[in-house]
Amino acid sequence: MQAVTSRSLPMALFALASLLPLALLGAGVFWGTWWGVAGLVYMTGFAACLDQISGWFLGDAPEGTEFPAADALLVILGVGALGLMPAAVWAVAGGSGLSAGARVAVFVGAGLWLGQVANPAAHELIHRPGRGLFRLGALVYCWLLFGHHTSAHRLVHHRHAASLQDPNTARAGEGYYAFLLRAWRGSFSRGWAAEDALRQRGKASLRTNGVHPYAVYIGVAGLCLALGFAIAGVWGALAWAALAGHAQSQLMLSDYVQHYGLTRAVKADGRLELVSARHSWNAPHWFSAAFMLNAPRHSDHHAHPARPYPALRLPDGEAAPRLPWPLPLACMIALCPPLWKRAIRPHLKRWQ
Repeated sequence: MQAVTSRSLPMALFALASLLPLALLGAGVFWGTWWGVAGLVYMTGFAACLDQISGWFLGDAPEGTEFPAADALLVILGVGALGLMPAAVWAVAGGSGLSAGARVAVFVGAGLWLGQVANPAAHELIHRPGRGLFRLGALVYCWLLFGHHTSAHRLVHHRHAASLQDPNTARAGEGYYAFLLRAWRGSFSRGWAAEDALRQRGKASLRTNGVHPYAVYIGVAGLCLALGFAIAGVWGALAWAALAGHAQSQLMLSDYVQHYGLTRAVKADGRLELVSARHSWNAPHWFSAAFMLNAPRHSDHHAHPARPYPALRLPDGEAAPRLPWPLPLACMIALCPPLWKRAIRPHLKRWQ
């Protein structure tokens, strides 16, 4: 189906698409099955159907356009994530009185929202120049027991993307589960090393009054598990860890898909070519772009990390690789490595 217009995504659509599932899941926490199911369906089937309406909101915002509400939405989403996690733990493992089906719906839906909406929000926040916004993004990642991503993403991934030096770039032919183990360990250790190197130069990426950022990440993660225990005992701590793992898997799937098989050439002097639009997979599907805060416009983010999400531009299909599916659907396909490798192979071939 061809649309009759092509314009940039308005802030109202970003807000509606990202906040409505949070409201539905919040209702599911307190009022039961159907609200939680509605939030889960919104994040999956409803979004996939709307993405099939091609051509809507594929345009770019005019260069220099300002978005005064953009950071306000990030703050709302960040605070929403901080509230949703303990509420979901109580609903899933505590004395919420929910049925087994409602608990499953809240668990799956909350994990999807935390991974597909709160993660892009935190990602935007750690790229914002304001100290308060940066710290909120770091706290959201700590809430997901993934605080080290604050360091590894900015100090390692953006420097080494699409190369063997980047743990979060998937090699062609590498399955998701092998990538997950390698990337998690690699980003943790490489991020730590990058922070050590900064401190040796008298710098710090996270102002912590002399405390190593990784001590903060690990310490806050411990406090989160203690909060889960306070909410619902051992099962509460386990539910917090499981929800965090669910959300982390969404983040790692996005990393896996968005750089899969794309590598930078090594020049004659041994240095890597500069990162360009052709080193990230993009997706032109408008609705998933709205609730994921334009995360599928990944090439432009690497070219302009400080550019606010409403202003990210979609590269032409001849200049950068495009996924044939919406990003969330591509991530689902990647969960079955043989199917993913077979499906993406003809699309990857032209960019290798």
